[in-house]
Amino acid sequence: MDPFLQAALEEAELGLAEGGIPIGSVLVHDGVIVGRGHNRRVQQGSTILHAEMDAFENAGRRSAKFYRECTLYTTLSPCPMCSGAAVLYGIPRVVIGENRSFMGEEQWLASHGVQIEVHQDERCISLMRDFMAQRPELWAEDIGE
Repeated sequence: MDPFLQAALEEAELGLAEGGIPIGSVLVHDGVIVGRGHNRRVQQGSTILHAEMDAFENAGRRSAKFYRECTLYTTLSPCPMCSGAAVLYGIPRVVIGENRSFMGEEQWLASHGVQIEVHQDERCISLMRDFMAQRPELWAEDIGE
């Protein structure tokens, strides 16, 4: 597995261990992780702390040029909010662990010039599949169903 996708998966597992939703993300610049995050909606009582948003927040205040040189890694296909943040900050590439559990805004991202790479990683798939089976109410709350 790509080491950065592995780091995102570790974030997802951390979120699950905290009682949250197991989605993780890392923001990478020049081969270095500059922001890590996991979905912390449950832990923080937040409406917006999806994994990607958490990774952006933890990367801190950066220049537009900096973000245009980053890759966003996420264990699950990004939702409209997280996709919007990626486009807003000019992220040129998004690497996705899997999109079988949830298909986010990949086409929209691509239409805005973002390079999309989907791995269909079995560990990401099984993590979400097990979580959705064990906590369907929490999953439904997060994705609005």
